[in-house]
Amino acid sequence: MIREIPAFQSIVRLERVQKYFGAVQALRDINLTIGRNEIVGLVGDNGAGKSTLIKVITGVTPPTAGRIFIRDTQINPSDYSVRMAHSLSIETVYQDKSLAEKQPLWRNFFVGRQITNRFGYIDIKREKEVARQILMDVIGFRGLGITVDSTIGNLSGGERQGIAIGRAMHFHADLIILDEPTAALGVAEVRKVTDFVRRIKTSGRACIYIEHNLAHVHEVADRLIVHDRGAIVSEILPKDMSVSELTEYLIHLQHKA
Repeated sequence: MIREIPAFQSIVRLERVQKYFGAVQALRDINLTIGRNEIVGLVGDNGAGKSTLIKVITGVTPPTAGRIFIRDTQINPSDYSVRMAHSLSIETVYQDKSLAEKQPLWRNFFVGRQITNRFGYIDIKREKEVARQILMDVIGFRGLGITVDSTIGNLSGGERQGIAIGRAMHFHADLIILDEPTAALGVAEVRKVTDFVRRIKTSGRACIYIEHNLAHVHEVADRLIVHDRGAIVSEILPKDMSVSELTEYLIHLQHKA
């Protein structure tokens, strides 16, 4: 089945967004555009404001000032919410937190979005069929000993990330936000996650990739957004700056007065 691509230039666009918590300014004149079919790395020191920026994009917290556009249409910030973000195909993957460890894969895929029959009961057979298709075609789990009945708790960290990313892709998210997806993973597991991230782009979607490990995000990002003290201070193409140079640049920012 071919997925119809809606007509829009950018999935998310922020214009002069600011956020205050009392007298503290967490975001300063944020201008940011996330286009189609791209991976955008969001990097910066702890406390730089990355989490607050993502909360604004995903409807968790409203901006104090500025404008938000979703698919080129302006959104009223007072109406914007997590539920609305989901309905507008924006999904966030928070490491392992969105998966139920004691439940099988097929149940995890459809939490809150169950397939029901005409009597209103969960259609277990259909959910397993769709979950099997996601495993093979969307995530690419083939011959790995993983089935729709595998329990989440028995999967590796990288495989869990694949499940969460695959679920977001299946529900037609145009923008998938990854929050530290390789945290505490070994080398082999990191490779699995970066492969999943590449699948997001090849499927025609966009991704905001938040990562402290610069080597991981540098490998897959089309561009890097550097966030410092609540502001976007630069946009870098990975081909123009090596990981070591990027590291030195971020250290320099930390020591600026």
